[in-house]
Amino acid sequence: MKEKREETIMASKKLGNLIKEARTDAGLTQEQLARKIAGLSASEISAAERGVGDLTQDQLKKIAKITGVTQASLLNAAKGSTTKKSSSASKSSMQVTATERKLVEAYRKASAQEKKAAMNALKGTGSLTEDLFEAVLDNVDTGKILESVLEGVLKK
Repeated sequence: MKEKREETIMASKKLGNLIKEARTDAGLTQEQLARKIAGLSASEISAAERGVGDLTQDQLKKIAKITGVTQASLLNAAKGSTTKKSSSASKSSMQVTATERKLVEAYRKASAQEKKAAMNALKGTGSLTEDLFEAVLDNVDTGKILESVLEGVLKK
């Protein structure tokens, strides 16, 4: 009985830490997060982050969506799930911050050349300025740019 209670307390603290980390990574205060979820106050979020308050599954799902973390990570922590994933499963799924999610979304929208420039920048290889300039020029009508530059020069 005592062991079960300790497991529940540990699960609550783990969930609280996950909520706080997700919220701060998303750049939100407790008040800002609470305003985005109907029926939830900043004090309830604070209590949940400290591991002394409980949130509903619906509230956890909303927090996950707003902060950009997986719903499963919060729901499993809330249930006290300690099942270990196989090594191949853990390699294919990971928690990401809101910033990382934005980077992935931007990367997916980028052209092949923009992706190459971004990878070179992250690796610290190549000339970032040249790579980005080439990527921009590939996606822009250079004739229009030259026209506007010439017009500006001729007006002076």
